[in-house]
Amino acid sequence: MTNHTIGIDISKNNLDAFRMRDGESRTFSNDRTGHKALIAWIGRTDERIVYEPTGPYHRDLEARLAQAGFPLVKVNPRQARRFAEATGKFAKTDRLDAAMLARMASLLGIEARPVASPTLAGLKELQAARDALVRNRTRARNRAKTLSQTLLKRQNQAQLRQIQRQIAAIEKEILGRINANPDLERRFQILVSIPGVSTLTACAILIEMPEIGTLDQRQAASLAGLAPVTRQSGTWKGRAFIRGGRANLRQALYMPALVAMRFNKDLKAKYEHLIAAGKPAKVAITAIMRKLIILANALVRDDRVWLPSLP
Repeated sequence: MTNHTIGIDISKNNLDAFRMRDGESRTFSNDRTGHKALIAWIGRTDERIVYEPTGPYHRDLEARLAQAGFPLVKVNPRQARRFAEATGKFAKTDRLDAAMLARMASLLGIEARPVASPTLAGLKELQAARDALVRNRTRARNRAKTLSQTLLKRQNQAQLRQIQRQIAAIEKEILGRINANPDLERRFQILVSIPGVSTLTACAILIEMPEIGTLDQRQAASLAGLAPVTRQSGTWKGRAFIRGGRANLRQALYMPALVAMRFNKDLKAKYEHLIAAGKPAKVAITAIMRKLIILANALVRDDRVWLPSLP
């Protein structure tokens, strides 16, 4: 347990901070002036800063704290809430949440991780915008099946064409930024060498899993939410299942797994073996997704492209 921890509850207008080593709490404005005052109050660079992601409200603060050299710990809000409940803290205010975040990181020994670079942060924002447009496109296509008025049909078609142009522009921008970065471009070339991994999938993996190439097998599968969770109590053994992880990354691996089952000899053999052993198709596909992300992580780690295994 370390007392060199500061919890910060971030809202649109304010930052509520709690410092473990002396129990002091302070509130700062969530703007450039408040960030400067917060950094001055923190003082020491060995203080770990713990916070929850809050969309656009934490990004500027995160960038300034990283620039100042503080170790940063970004925790999952659901995990933080469950920690509070487990310790009997059911009240919820910004100041209490800041103290809870500091205690959680201290007790659990959560490690600090580097924040995303400006390049990756920009790519993440572009990817989120693309995902929103894809959802809008799906809704527009579904509406087209129920429209009967000529005017509404024409407007819906125009909207679909506009959405498609916007998606194409974002995809071009994402690819251009990846190609402009030598490290990302090299990892991109490694990923697209894997049968079943398209340009869009490779981009999604790089954006949703920037740690790729630095993880072990278990970590890679766990980040994608593809590591089986064992359920056992006494003599009872439940069926293992997957949970958690990064949903967008997991979704991006589904179609590549289906393609890899046809064109990657090793993964095809693995799928057929699981089906022959009586595993449901969904379980077998999940296993192929897990093998695929582990393979991608290993290739990036070793800095080599995929090559077919010898017969």
